[in-house]
Amino acid sequence: MRTVYLNDQYLPEAEAQVSIFDRGFLFADSVYEVISVLDGKLVDFDAHVVRLHRSMAELKMDQALDREMLLNLCRELVARNALAEGVIYVQVTRGNPGDRDFLFPPAGTPPTIAAFTQSMALIDRSHAKTGLSIVTLPDRRWGMATVKTTQLLYASLMKAEAKAQGADDAWLVRDGFVTEGTSQNAHIVTREGVLVTHPLDSNILHGITQASVIELARQGVCRAEARAFSAEEAKQASEALVTAASAFVLPVTRIDGVQLGDGKAGPIMLKLREIYIEFARRSAI
Repeated sequence: MRTVYLNDQYLPEAEAQVSIFDRGFLFADSVYEVISVLDGKLVDFDAHVVRLHRSMAELKMDQALDREMLLNLCRELVARNALAEGVIYVQVTRGNPGDRDFLFPPAGTPPTIAAFTQSMALIDRSHAKTGLSIVTLPDRRWGMATVKTTQLLYASLMKAEAKAQGADDAWLVRDGFVTEGTSQNAHIVTREGVLVTHPLDSNILHGITQASVIELARQGVCRAEARAFSAEEAKQASEALVTAASAFVLPVTRIDGVQLGDGKAGPIMLKLREIYIEFARRSAI
């Protein structure tokens, strides 16, 4: 049975319980991070800590989880679950005030901190060669997408809609431009070989893997720029790809039924995936 973490305790998953009055349950008043684990080590750990603290600050939550506490927590979960490859999910809620109330609970209310591991293949992914089929759907999420909260219902609905349409996932479109995927950052490669991703504004989550991949691209793979791009431009691109902690770098080979190129993973995407995996193994802690 998997061991999970809940409020200073490591427990069998069946014994971990959270109050019905917890604000994470009642209001999605909580933030989270997903940290990749490769060869039993944590990938891009410090960047995840920074983003977690930024999300908590945006929601005016107490910074109750510092770097060393989170590092020890994650390493302990990896060890207890013998996790070689997969992810660690960490969630912090505003806690349990004892009753339901729209107002924030009194100062000093302890937060709820929970974490667990998920074993999954990050390297040997079938879609790394065959590519993802994407459909574009309206982006109707709230206006603070840069905060990594657990308000994920709309993204879940759109992922389900993509599956219903026979696709693997969806890219969301706002004001005519692609913002991001339901759980990944979206990128295209122009016919001139430029990697393009959405600007880092409040319409998207600022991806940790996204940032590393863009930096690696600029170190010798291709030019990279942040600007808006439409679904129509994406369908005419040389390549398209997604980045995420749980996927690393994966190709998109079909958008709204339109095949990109020869329908296979393109050379720039393959190179970016290769060097990102090398980077992840080299820098993981």
